[in-house]
Amino acid sequence: MNTEAGPDPSWLQTIVIGRNPRRTLIRTVVLAVACFAIARFILLPIRVQGGSMIPTYQDNRVNFINRLAYLFSPPKRGDVVAIRLAGPSIMFLKRIVGLPGESVAFHEGHVYINGQMLDEPYLRLKSDWEDPPRQLGPDEYYCVGDNRSMPQADHTEGKAKRERILGKILL
Repeated sequence: MNTEAGPDPSWLQTIVIGRNPRRTLIRTVVLAVACFAIARFILLPIRVQGGSMIPTYQDNRVNFINRLAYLFSPPKRGDVVAIRLAGPSIMFLKRIVGLPGESVAFHEGHVYINGQMLDEPYLRLKSDWEDPPRQLGPDEYYCVGDNRSMPQADHTEGKAKRERILGKILL
């Protein structure tokens, strides 16, 4: 009876494939499926295009949206969120300033919620926006970018229904 198992695998083969190729294949498949699931359903990459979130988020940078952030709790004031417009890849990146049922207005560049000025420590640029109060519905959030030094006409802001909010930004 031959007790020799054959030559030992080379160190390179051991590093690349491991000592048990079948186990390595199973681990590779499981890892690939997990990475696909995370990239497809949990973390959504988003490229910031435009200056509406400057200086908080720079133009042409990539960030990730956590799609599970609002699974057990609703969006909060101050959260930076991705809002789906049309199709799977057209989104806005905006900050939530108004919550459902509130009244939102702009006066001399400041946001007023139900008549009270909102403290926004993340703003670094002056603004002169003026807008009368708008009442939000039971499932609406008011979202706006951080760069309010841009003319209000050049800025996309406004009401977003809860089902359009995909998740919260990670970084």
